[in-house]
Amino acid sequence: MRRREFLCSAGFWPALQPAQQPAFDLLIRRGRVIDPSREFSAEADVAIRSGRVASIAAGLDPAQARQVLDARGMIVTPGLVDLHVHVYDGVAPLGIPADPNCIAKGVTTVLDAGSAGAHTFPGFRQYVIRIVETRVYALLNISVVGQATLSTDNPHGELLDLRYANPKLAIRTIEQNRDVILGVKIRLSKNIAGENDLRALGLAREAADAVGLPLMVHIGGTHSTVAEIVSRLKKGDVITHSFRGGDGGILDGRDRVLPEVRKAVERGVLLDVGHGAGSFSFRTAEKTFPQGVLPGTISSDVHQFNVNGPVFDLATTLSKFLHLGLSLEEVIRRATSNPAKAFAFPSGTGSLAPGGTADVSVFELREGRWEFVDALGDRRTGKLKLIPMATVKGGRLYGNAVIPVVRSG
Repeated sequence: MRRREFLCSAGFWPALQPAQQPAFDLLIRRGRVIDPSREFSAEADVAIRSGRVASIAAGLDPAQARQVLDARGMIVTPGLVDLHVHVYDGVAPLGIPADPNCIAKGVTTVLDAGSAGAHTFPGFRQYVIRIVETRVYALLNISVVGQATLSTDNPHGELLDLRYANPKLAIRTIEQNRDVILGVKIRLSKNIAGENDLRALGLAREAADAVGLPLMVHIGGTHSTVAEIVSRLKKGDVITHSFRGGDGGILDGRDRVLPEVRKAVERGVLLDVGHGAGSFSFRTAEKTFPQGVLPGTISSDVHQFNVNGPVFDLATTLSKFLHLGLSLEEVIRRATSNPAKAFAFPSGTGSLAPGGTADVSVFELREGRWEFVDALGDRRTGKLKLIPMATVKGGRLYGNAVIPVVRSG
């Protein structure tokens, strides 16, 4: 035994003490924390340890953290949840890369809205879901081929031939991938389903009911009326593109919300935005909001034909709803806790509850004159815009934060 070890064991020398470890891996300091899942909105610090939220409180000691993110003057939220994206990059016609367009923009969790069907889903799982940093979940397209349209170059959709709509195969695929498939998706526009919309909807309904998962229905420009379509929807189902302009929306000829849509909402059908390249109208929102009809969730429907405008990202979409009069808390709720409740995401998604997975987004709410454009080209000038500044996924800071990061240890 070496002399120092002997003296320590004999009580003649103070025992060697290991270096004290910081209590937190990351501390996000002095931001305005908005967590609608807990009705929390106040200046506070968010402490993270071992990939989970350790504490949310004011005045936590920065010396107790390995890294400190200075969020003074910033908005701190749960990692955003985008309920409608298309990220089957390189395969589905609308697909874009997930990470530069989602997690890099403050969106930690997304739901791909039917890019893949039963025949193409294995590749989506293997080459996208499994490898990207963004948490990607999916709605399975009732068509086995997934999405088939590519703008005007190939306007012929996946449900013009109903032999491709295979509930039995959809059910089997979902049962084999319950951890990542959260529902069934169907698109019903004329160029996609022709006159088959109600029959195709019946097949999607069969699959969704068999697996006990919600159905997301894309409306707009359909052969059948919206009233006929929504009458077939159940509690927990989702209507996406709800606030579109033009043919096949939720307004009648006098700009009143259709009674069938009101009844659907009353029985628990969710209205989702799904902005997209052709599916959100400022005018529709301005007509419906005073009638007491608001979106349950705000999603971007970001894809290759709108990522460079008018959508850009979810933060820009949320900023449009700030201009329309929703409060910051109401907007954040519709992109965190509300979408988390709509589908069976893992517990803690869209929340900063202590003990939960530490997915956190930091934004600047920047004042100015911001021009926003809807899917019809109509423009509005807003005073506030959410600018993504930093994203944390599972306790780890993604990429390079725009705001200062101090290393304490």
